[in-house]
Amino acid sequence: MTTNAFDDVIGANAEYARDFALAGLRPAAARGLGLVTCMDSRIDPLAALGLEVGDAKILRNPGGRVTDDVLTALVLSAYLLEVGRVLVMPHTKCKMASVSGDDEVHELIRREHGVDTRSMEFHTDDDQMGALRHDLERVRHHPLLPKDLPVAGALYDVDTGRVELVDA
Repeated sequence: MTTNAFDDVIGANAEYARDFALAGLRPAAARGLGLVTCMDSRIDPLAALGLEVGDAKILRNPGGRVTDDVLTALVLSAYLLEVGRVLVMPHTKCKMASVSGDDEVHELIRREHGVDTRSMEFHTDDDQMGALRHDLERVRHHPLLPKDLPVAGALYDVDTGRVELVDA
């Protein structure tokens, strides 16, 4: 029997689909939340915030940064998917906040893997709270987002599971 790198997840999906109960779920954010957070696998955003499938639009990327793509998704979410509030939630011990900048990441990848990534922007910043404040301002002042959209920042602690509101 041939195996491939995805047999485990495709097999798990077969089990999941056997009792699938989410058919007919509306595509809107039932609790009106747009969440921007990191792609870090230590974060379970639904459980951490007491949410269920369908409650929020969750946007994940390295560092939980508000990039141009995130802003595009937030505009679509605000007008088409019933998002009425946005929480930007980076986390403690984030690799993207532990380096001095993109140059350091490019050099690390080049040195360890021989790949030149300088054509990419990773949005690293070792001033995590400064980066969060910057990202919140990008959302709050985006000309296409509703002027009265509630926007807050929080920090998720990967060691305790606690979320601390840091800018509301």
